[in-house]
Amino acid sequence: MKDWFIHSSDDLAELVTEYGFLPFSANRIPGFSAEEHTPSYLWFADGVEGPWEWKGPVIQKTGCAYGKFFPGGKAGFVSKKWYCHLANYRRNGYDFDSRCDAGMVRCQDKRIYEILQDALTRSSSVLSKDWRMMAGIADRGKFEASVTRLQMMGYVVTAGFEYETDKYGKEYGWGLSRYSTPEALYGADFTDRVYTPSPEESGGHILCQLSFCFPDTPMADLEKVLGKCGW
Repeated sequence: MKDWFIHSSDDLAELVTEYGFLPFSANRIPGFSAEEHTPSYLWFADGVEGPWEWKGPVIQKTGCAYGKFFPGGKAGFVSKKWYCHLANYRRNGYDFDSRCDAGMVRCQDKRIYEILQDALTRSSSVLSKDWRMMAGIADRGKFEASVTRLQMMGYVVTAGFEYETDKYGKEYGWGLSRYSTPEALYGADFTDRVYTPSPEESGGHILCQLSFCFPDTPMADLEKVLGKCGW
């Protein structure tokens, strides 16, 4: 793979497409993050846009999935091409209802997912603070833990970000996530492919892609990125 240096949202979008999987922050695999490919002066500097501000534009440019998909519930990007495989592997043949029927979903996670589904009948995505309010969960940590589990299982993605604006119309702050389900966000491009091939085959395809991108990385480390089948 060629050396990458990220100086713009276009560069970041290209790297997401090239790798297929890209955690936001550095991890145990050298070079496997947006952070490691970006000059330090572009990180959280006043008046300078960097990867944090580019997350939304990259989603819009590439149609990639963004969310907490990586070990430890860490955030990152998965290209649209590869997200179907990841969701297929993590779901392990279960749509959300069948996973609930099998007793594999926590009660709180089930409730907030159903609230999201209902909200998506009226809008293509839901702002995080509105979703939490509809769920009636005062504890932000508990709410975010549920959202992380739903993302790790392959049922929820981040559709974009919304920022507050000052009196001059300039955006500021960390940005609020807008959430959706992959079914609502991608439509038939996702629903027609998410359960084919088998979850095991999808897992194998993902490991082959990661091995191609990081040939010197031990397979055990790549398998930790993939997680367990069915999460």
